[in-house]
Amino acid sequence: MGFYLHDIPLDAAKKRFYEVLDQYHLRNTLGIESIPINENAINRVLAQPVWAILSSPHYHASAMDGFAVRSETIQNALPSLPISLILGEQTVYVDTGDPLPDWANCVIPIEQTESINENNEISDDKRNSYAIRVRASLAPWIHVRSMGEDIISSELVLPAGKQLVPVDLGAAAACGQTELVVVRKSRVAIIPTGTELVRIGSEVKRGDIIEYNSIVLAGQVLQWGGLPKRYDIVGDNFNSISQRVLEAAEDNDLILLNAGSSAGSEDFSSAVIEKLGEVLVHGIAVRPGHPVILGIINSGKERKVPIIGIPGYPVSAALTGEIFVKPLIQEWAGIKNIKSPILEAKITRKITSPAGDDDYLRVVTAKVNGQYLAAPLARGAGVITSLVRSDGYAVIPRGIQGLEAGEKIQVILNKSMDEIDNTLLMIGSHDLTIDVLAEYLAVRGVRLVSSNVGSLGGLMSLNRGESHFSGSHLLDPEDGSYNINYVKKYLELKNVKIIHWVRREQGLLVAAGNPKNINNLQDISKGKVKFINRQRGSGTRVLLDYYLQKNGIDKQHITGYLLEEYNHLGVAVAVDSGKADVGLGINAAAKALGLDFIPLFYENYDLIIPNDVYYSENFKPVLDAMVNSDFRNRVQTLPGYDIFCMGIELVE
Repeated sequence: MGFYLHDIPLDAAKKRFYEVLDQYHLRNTLGIESIPINENAINRVLAQPVWAILSSPHYHASAMDGFAVRSETIQNALPSLPISLILGEQTVYVDTGDPLPDWANCVIPIEQTESINENNEISDDKRNSYAIRVRASLAPWIHVRSMGEDIISSELVLPAGKQLVPVDLGAAAACGQTELVVVRKSRVAIIPTGTELVRIGSEVKRGDIIEYNSIVLAGQVLQWGGLPKRYDIVGDNFNSISQRVLEAAEDNDLILLNAGSSAGSEDFSSAVIEKLGEVLVHGIAVRPGHPVILGIINSGKERKVPIIGIPGYPVSAALTGEIFVKPLIQEWAGIKNIKSPILEAKITRKITSPAGDDDYLRVVTAKVNGQYLAAPLARGAGVITSLVRSDGYAVIPRGIQGLEAGEKIQVILNKSMDEIDNTLLMIGSHDLTIDVLAEYLAVRGVRLVSSNVGSLGGLMSLNRGESHFSGSHLLDPEDGSYNINYVKKYLELKNVKIIHWVRREQGLLVAAGNPKNINNLQDISKGKVKFINRQRGSGTRVLLDYYLQKNGIDKQHITGYLLEEYNHLGVAVAVDSGKADVGLGINAAAKALGLDFIPLFYENYDLIIPNDVYYSENFKPVLDAMVNSDFRNRVQTLPGYDIFCMGIELVE
């Protein structure tokens, strides 16, 4: 069951969807409701204007602690010729905010008076003295908040259509209102489907998938101004899904049906929508998010309810929310289309894109050498961490098959410019201690983002001025040194610092118990085991090739030599999942996933830092980390690391 309409361009899909919504009058605000004036009214949109019932203030009020007087009584007061006023007869004491007596028209601040007793002597008790002495005149209405100074009765205080902020609530309360008439929030049903799904906290077995898309979607709906309702997981059963959708249609304005949304045999989304209404679009030329369904169904209350079939992959699900759900909810809520800030940045590496799709590329951004750079993140539709890490996304329009490194792109931001400007960008080799460093810096107000492209790729990024610093562990097979000769080749040695970071253990990662009985490099070349390699240009790949040659091992005899991962944890996952039997990596990665580790050799992992970055204020916390005992101890707890020389400059 279920079918694909052919993929259509994104703008055509939107046009088709909105035409049908317009046909059924579903593009307007959904209604109004009255709510009390309290903090829960924040961000709601006024459906009716707020008019003042009372003036604010609604009486003449003292603006100071002092004495209420008629200004005429002190108009001749001078420093050398003071005027005395008897309390209770010619003046009275008032606190800030107190109403003025009907006969008074100004307030003398208490600090500008002298108190005297009945014997005309100075008194310390200004509030309860016999009289006060004044040595300066005041004009009428000085230090007085006149009635209606802020708001005048019957005045327009807040217009209809305004999205409420905290001070608006104060103004509405000050003018005598107790309730506000606002646009009703949309009610959005979120229905996760799939027999493989399990609730958060369940025991997870092989083949189980923790259901969290509904949480992400509900959070998005809430953030955008709607009221989400998460339904329980529905298994892959046509009738059960149909019944749940009908149930949701009774009380909700929009249904998000979260499933695979593909042409798979156990995906019933399109068939359910077709049975209950009409499938408008199934398949949109956008990545990630191809198998989106747009439809409309009939509820039991004889009204039309739009429904969106959300793909199961988390990135696709979140992106579908951004493209289709957000504008609809905000439109229903009366929220004007608020455009996200856009940053022009240079992309740090070449990207390929499918020619027929609008490609949404997640990136991290930083300011390096006076220019903004965007480093692409992992692109898989299931990689939710790419959304967590991203500073925004760029849209590569259909018809363009990719971008070259250095091309300018428009990044739609979800971070503030302050955060981006206070970001250190590291491009180079992956190491777990860099994650520890990022944690250390975060609590000190500095963000560190990294892009794992291998040691050589990191040096090339520095050569192009596209990163703040790099991590490298490139072995020179000629003399056994690390990094120095490569830095000389690709950079001006006088312009950079090579700082020793850690000495770390490299070895073979194998499944727990070492079922394949792998003990050395020779064992991976016998054709009986599957190997997982690191990418070309990575320090680990260079290290492997060096020792293969040194030991006379032909890499063509290694099954899987051409299969690549881009970091040590990726190698560990490949072994843990059975994708490979063995890989070369660091001890800490093996321990992180419960693998066995066969130590082979130690290597140096260094930081390559341009001088201008090294001496900058932004980099100072990194230098502090190198000598911080808590940080060093944290790194030392990772298996296979030696920090004895951390922070030492290798070339003076």
